[in-house]
Amino acid sequence: MTVIDPDSKTTTWVDDAVDDAVDDMPLSTRLSIADTLTLANATCGFLAVYFTTTGVLMPHLMGTDGDGGIARHSAATAVMLMLLASVFDLFDGLVARKLRASAMGAELDNLSDLISFGLAPAYFVLVYGIVADDAHQRVSTVAAVVVLLAVVLRLARFSCTTVRDGVFQGMPSPFGALTVVSIVLLELPFVPTLLAIVGVAWLMVSRVEYPKPRGRLAVATLVWIFISMTCLTAWAFDAPGAAALLQTGCALQVVTAATIPLFATARRVNTIRDNRREARAAQG
Repeated sequence: MTVIDPDSKTTTWVDDAVDDAVDDMPLSTRLSIADTLTLANATCGFLAVYFTTTGVLMPHLMGTDGDGGIARHSAATAVMLMLLASVFDLFDGLVARKLRASAMGAELDNLSDLISFGLAPAYFVLVYGIVADDAHQRVSTVAAVVVLLAVVLRLARFSCTTVRDGVFQGMPSPFGALTVVSIVLLELPFVPTLLAIVGVAWLMVSRVEYPKPRGRLAVATLVWIFISMTCLTAWAFDAPGAAALLQTGCALQVVTAATIPLFATARRVNTIRDNRREARAAQG
């Protein structure tokens, strides 16, 4: 609101009061560009739950899923939204380091990750247990809860512990979420699917070190996400050979998730052996 002094024809103290109020706003309530990306991450996670419900669960319950085309399109959309959330999660950290990070940036990031990489994949597993022919709903519910709790514990530990620069302790939640949905999309028998999902949940709370996506690894991550989205789009529209391509991509995701811990374990064993040799040499 601007008040005009009829004598001087100039703005009065009202404008200055408004400006002072904005300047006095606590820093913790101001959103940065990085925070905007973080909120986009949370939005993608919520929409993934929405499409999983309206396009996969509800048609199944109402008996209108037909040949599975609706479920295929909506499932692909939900997974693509999780992939897009991981892109926002990758860039919000980069932007925060380059520009300005708000006082509540870390809290926003954890809450958004909980929605996109905890709730969304856990709900995807839950719905899988309802719609899959060979799945057991109650057991799948337990697996979904395990995934959700693993992400909660992983994010909480990330907030209160410090590890060496350049690595994560435990599988990062975006990588874990995408691995979980890849396992479901592989359409393996129920028991192997369940064991693999629980295995991913364990890796998220483990002490296995995973490299942070920086530099070339960040570029490779973005390329992989783009390829995954392309495969999902082709699968959603039932393009020729798309199903086999999607299965290959999901298998590569799962193999990568399983390979990194093996390399990390081998590296740790070699480090322990080298330390023991050095200690023996020093004693000798």
